Amino acid sequence: MSAWRLRSARSLLPAASDYRGLRRSWRLDLLAGVTVGIVALPLALAFGVSSGAGAASGLVTAIVAGVIAAVFGGSNVQVSGPTGAMVVVLAPILAERGAGALAAVCLLAGLLVLAAGLLRLGRTVGYIPWPVIEGFTLGIAVIIFLQQVPTATGTRTGESTNALIAAGQSLASASWPKLGWSLLLVGIVVAIMLASPRIHPRFPGSLLAIVVTSLLAVASGLPVDTIGELPAGLPAPTLPHLDPASLLALAGPAAAVAALAAIESLLSARVASTLADTGSYDPDRELVGQGLASLTAGLFGGMPATGAIARTAVNVRAGARTRLAAITHALLLLVVALVGASVVSHIPLAALAGVLIVTACRMIAPATVRTVLRSTRADAVVFCLTAVVTVSVDLIYAVLIGFLAAGFFALRQLARTSGVHREELPGPVRQGDERIAVFRLEGALFFGAAERTMERVGTLRDIEVVVLRMSQLQVLDATGAQVITELITSLERRGITVLVKGIPAQHLPLAERVGVLASLRHQNHLFDDIDAAASHARSHVARAAA
Repeated sequence: MSAWRLRSARSLLPAASDYRGLRRSWRLDLLAGVTVGIVALPLALAFGVSSGAGAASGLVTAIVAGVIAAVFGGSNVQVSGPTGAMVVVLAPILAERGAGALAAVCLLAGLLVLAAGLLRLGRTVGYIPWPVIEGFTLGIAVIIFLQQVPTATGTRTGESTNALIAAGQSLASASWPKLGWSLLLVGIVVAIMLASPRIHPRFPGSLLAIVVTSLLAVASGLPVDTIGELPAGLPAPTLPHLDPASLLALAGPAAAVAALAAIESLLSARVASTLADTGSYDPDRELVGQGLASLTAGLFGGMPATGAIARTAVNVRAGARTRLAAITHALLLLVVALVGASVVSHIPLAALAGVLIVTACRMIAPATVRTVLRSTRADAVVFCLTAVVTVSVDLIYAVLIGFLAAGFFALRQLARTSGVHREELPGPVRQGDERIAVFRLEGALFFGAAERTMERVGTLRDIEVVVLRMSQLQVLDATGAQVITELITSLERRGITVLVKGIPAQHLPLAERVGVLASLRHQNHLFDDIDAAASHARSHVARAAA
């Protein structure tokens, strides 16, 4: 047992095998890392500003968490850092509790994600239905778009924690000419980013858009807000002040952040494993890596980190094969923080808002939305419900409600596969057969369908023997077994003999434990063959008639 535990613990730690093939792919990895770094720079700054933590916090997260998650995570090509989904969760927390709560939330959320990895809970994300994931993504995209309204229009942020209401509140404080100049910069960014893929699929349109709008704003002296002064390099790590009262107050928000970090990181790693042959991913180790990344980022003043699907996809498409690519991307951002902080400080906030507006729109895939809506009515309802709850209430509640709704529809569909059918006795009809009822139970007999079986069989009249055929019963839970037990007991109490034929081998232990076999009048009333059961039933009726 100790050897197994040792192997299990080692599987969660970095190993030399993580860099297998590096001698052949290091050039591609370095090039991919530089490409992702160029793409990640404006996004890291924009997500930091949008969350309320500041551009420096977003940049620090991309650097620190990017390295830690790359080294300790479970994917060879995953790129981690600040993401739009995390901004959606974090912005209301910081607006309500202030920027001082950021480090504490990072540490608590990081510990929770780390604990989930150590407890081997990584595979649970596979239980989230596809319509829930797509509805969740659509809702996040809408919220990210709405969160950019104040920055894109140069207005004050609304007081409401709901993104839609806050966007409307911010527009009430709009004023000229600041509104016009801000919208002009947003328009330039959007135009460049939309046109850049036509030049080359890997063309860094977002970075070019930031450069162009920054030069325009500085040269023309436009009255727009900018990032402002940034510290050169990384700040010194510090531990936040934590007392029992603040820990208790932040437990709920930290749990929401941790749940989102785990879900998004695992989904991103799973997508990355399908984009190219770069090796499988370890979901438990991925949680360990993301937990350590958020912990470390919090010490340096950063935000909670997650795996970033968009940046990971860029990394894979740029040719990344090992973790060196994600590490290179973080080191490139570190160079920017060390030598380019003064240049970055002149970037207009409206330009960053334009980058996130395009990012939000690209998160929505019309073809995927149409596919989900056309699949089944249940899936369409789950998709729409998840998206609406994401925008109007909360991301974590949206996932839970979507999951419960999908579970309800799945159970209802499974219940419809269950059936109770009355059959004729095999062989030539004999006198007394009218006093024998044969029922075939098939499909699923569980808590969602068991009551129907009770109603169908329990209301028999003028019957002396009931034969229950169970060989085609595919699903049986404790509720279904208990209903069969109650049904046999009820029929026997009325003087009706019950014979059971063909309990499947996989259900026999459950039937024994719940009491199905004990409820039979005699142990010989359990049969493996329908002909033997029919013969016994006919002889019983004949004896009763005599």
